[in-house]
Amino acid sequence: MNRYSLRLQDTDRAKTALVGGKGANLGELYRINGIRVPEGFCITTDAFERILQETPSMNDLMAGLSRLEVGDRDRIRELATEIRALVVATDIPADVESAIVRSLVALGEDVAYAVRSSATAEDSATASFAGQQDTYLNVVGRESVLEHVRKCWASLFTERAVTYRIQNGFEHRSVRMAVVVQTMVFPEASGVLFTADPVTGNRKVTCVDATFGLGEALVSGLVDADHYRVR
Repeated sequence: MNRYSLRLQDTDRAKTALVGGKGANLGELYRINGIRVPEGFCITTDAFERILQETPSMNDLMAGLSRLEVGDRDRIRELATEIRALVVATDIPADVESAIVRSLVALGEDVAYAVRSSATAEDSATASFAGQQDTYLNVVGRESVLEHVRKCWASLFTERAVTYRIQNGFEHRSVRMAVVVQTMVFPEASGVLFTADPVTGNRKVTCVDATFGLGEALVSGLVDADHYRVR
């Protein structure tokens, strides 16, 4: 096992601290007969930790975040913006970059990828982190993939994500970011399935919101979905 990059089929829920919620669940899907999961790999939270360690002044900035309250909006915006800029500008350590590139070459450098954030504090019984961090579609080429990996790391510190963690009592240092790099598929239709009614909580009803084409238009609110309720 490479410390910084894991194939999706080598992940599972036991590795959530290493690959985040999305990476762990994709690994579980690989183990279900009949489910076809697009090929990909997960850049582990160890890589993210290296970035934080090698980013100047990060400790002071993180300490500053931990002292803020929800009402400190201007200061949250200021510190979050500074942290994101530092993360995006930090060079990826050579051994981390090498691990990412090896995984990328194994799948094909000229393939279009989705570069997807996978935080360790994704949806829980008391908080939903859906949409808090970034995903990028149709990313092609080594340099572009590396650039968007950094952007995913940085998205852990958007103003919205920082504020949400403060509201729900999550310590900023306790949340780590992995990144899923996954080959694109071009669907006729896509959507979101809820195994319980998201409005009433009724677990005897499954709800599906679906649209033609990629699901990004649905989750970003660009289109109105077709809605299905199934007992």
